[in-house]
Amino acid sequence: MENIIKVLFLLTFIFIFYAYFGYPVSLMMIGFMKKRHNIRDTLCLNVTLIITVHNEEKRIIEKLKNSLSVDYPVDKLQIIVASDGSSDETNQIVRNYEKNGVILLAIPERRGKESAQKAAVKIAIGDVFVFSDVATTLPPESLRQIISNFADKTVGAVSGEDRLIGKNSGYAGESLYVRYEMWLRRLESNVNSIVGLSGSFFAARREVCEDFSEDVQSDFRTVLNCIKKGFRAISDPKAIGYYEDVSDKRHEFDRKIRTVLRGLTVYFRNIEFLNFMKYGFFSYQYFCHKLLRWLVPFFLLIAFATNLILSTRSVFYIILFFCQTLFYGLGISGLLKDNVPISKIEKIPGYFITVNLAILNAWYKYIKGERIILWAPSQR
Repeated sequence: MENIIKVLFLLTFIFIFYAYFGYPVSLMMIGFMKKRHNIRDTLCLNVTLIITVHNEEKRIIEKLKNSLSVDYPVDKLQIIVASDGSSDETNQIVRNYEKNGVILLAIPERRGKESAQKAAVKIAIGDVFVFSDVATTLPPESLRQIISNFADKTVGAVSGEDRLIGKNSGYAGESLYVRYEMWLRRLESNVNSIVGLSGSFFAARREVCEDFSEDVQSDFRTVLNCIKKGFRAISDPKAIGYYEDVSDKRHEFDRKIRTVLRGLTVYFRNIEFLNFMKYGFFSYQYFCHKLLRWLVPFFLLIAFATNLILSTRSVFYIILFFCQTLFYGLGISGLLKDNVPISKIEKIPGYFITVNLAILNAWYKYIKGERIILWAPSQR
């Protein structure tokens, strides 16, 4: 029995390590042997910029001004604001910008972000669609930069790279996580395709969006559409979108639950992508970047429980258990501090705990049958 517990403990640590470090290391090794060169060129394609909003009267003016200031030919750029059942002054504000070429698509009944995006796609005239959230600020050159990637005929979608603007000095753990994700996407782009796009800023060819779904994450589903149609999706570190960190811990926690729950829904509706014989290397990525990461909370629980049992058997396991306890203790200490600056050694474990608790919560909701169609923008 003791040997079984030891094997279980060892396997869980291997899985946890591989989810966060082994997978990127494998991408680096493959990249050294066979690196894909992403082709970029100066393109001037017809582009439709789609901004989806719901009751954004406080932020829509800033977003429209930002969108109108991008460095792109006016005659090649269509801007659509898809207002998803907004009941405040959002629609009227957008109408004031119709003279600048902005198109308001006012959807009477709130049906969700993806539904609004689908409605916008139907009236879009661009060869490439660019999706951007109202909270995301685009530098003037970002639009040209993200479009330049479509010179590569193998590319079906391009993800912008997130840059977090910290305004809450007491809670900035997200920035490290964002940097990790962006680094991982660069590795994936170098060898094949990324697995998920930044929902706040990404671009896709028209043909990839033809069967746009109303009830699944557009940033995740668009990548899967690319793979089905023989394209790949990449990340461009020079196509930057800036956004502020979430205003408080509770909002951030709820946002992560929503994101993972919607991700689980898309994942298990598209389990076919685990078929290595059909999708090749992408199946490996699909498992490692998504499912393996989402299984980490269960591995953590098993590792803690088995380590507790084994700690009665040797000093080695006592030391390991102490390290686990110290890590979680530092994280909980940071999470319990409200409006107080926390140390760097508390931020990382605190954010790690938050992420994995959110994943556990999302699994619970998914197993119960809960699904999310409507989305509520995070307060930033």
